[in-house]
Amino acid sequence: MREASVDHRQHDSYLVYLGAVRHLSPHTLESYGKDLEKYEQYMGKGGTAPESAGVADARGFVAWLTGQGLSPRSINRMVSGVRGWYRFLERRGQVAGNPFAEIRSLRTEKRLPSFLFEEEMARLVEMPSHEPCADGEQFWKLRDSAVLETLYSTGCRISELVSLDLRDVDLKNHTARVMGKGAKERNLFLGAAAVEVLRSYMTLRPFHARPCAPAAAKPRITGAAAKESANALFINHRGGRVTDRGVRFILGEYLARANLGKRVTPHTFRHSFATHLLDRGADIRAVQELLGHASLSTTQVYTHVGMERLKKVYRRAHPHAI
Repeated sequence: MREASVDHRQHDSYLVYLGAVRHLSPHTLESYGKDLEKYEQYMGKGGTAPESAGVADARGFVAWLTGQGLSPRSINRMVSGVRGWYRFLERRGQVAGNPFAEIRSLRTEKRLPSFLFEEEMARLVEMPSHEPCADGEQFWKLRDSAVLETLYSTGCRISELVSLDLRDVDLKNHTARVMGKGAKERNLFLGAAAVEVLRSYMTLRPFHARPCAPAAAKPRITGAAAKESANALFINHRGGRVTDRGVRFILGEYLARANLGKRVTPHTFRHSFATHLLDRGADIRAVQELLGHASLSTTQVYTHVGMERLKKVYRRAHPHAI
């Protein structure tokens, strides 16, 4: 059977809309694009144009994804993305209806977010300042320490961290301003440890906002990109803005030596931030505000994390618990 062709301009215009109007991050846009490509692949096999799809096609797509061994969580994410695309086309009058409108999400297991205990977090964020460094590495150790301290001190998303500009940080008032999901601006608080290392880092930053390798090996960024990077709070060895991938690399370097025995990502800092605040008696609505959650139910998962921690303490300490 001849595979149906798809007008990729429909995908592109939808992704442009998500970026310009919904203000989704580049990483999220990339995920949406891959989900639409997956749907395009499925529809192509049946020879049906996406514009002509019905509810049966939508259910078939879910069954096809299940047959490929994808988890219910991944399937739900893909279905949500395709449903949103059809909603976009429907508003523009390009399709008669949304075949995914009646498709319910698959049941998923509720997973508690991973987090580090306070002593584990302290050990990790203090590693850059405690490790010996060779000549010329002091500034980059400061940068690494500032990145880790800011992640933990503010509980911000990694996309918010790498988007921070110098003007967004107010060390005098211990605050930082970030642009969260949906282009919602919020103020975050910087703890004493974060302020101290940021002050040291920002003092030396002007002397290192340049490439540390020959131009032939790592050409310096120029033009508009150079101007944009000049405003960046956290810079890389080329003098440009640190990226999501760069932060993950920085974290990975210290995790390899920390030997925590846990899988830790930048988002683990956010989970730990919320968990530690609630464990110490913070009001859940205040934590919701600090995290930038639109719904309180999203924040409430951390109360369950606290209960799980209490269970572990109880089982370890009570003589008749086991």
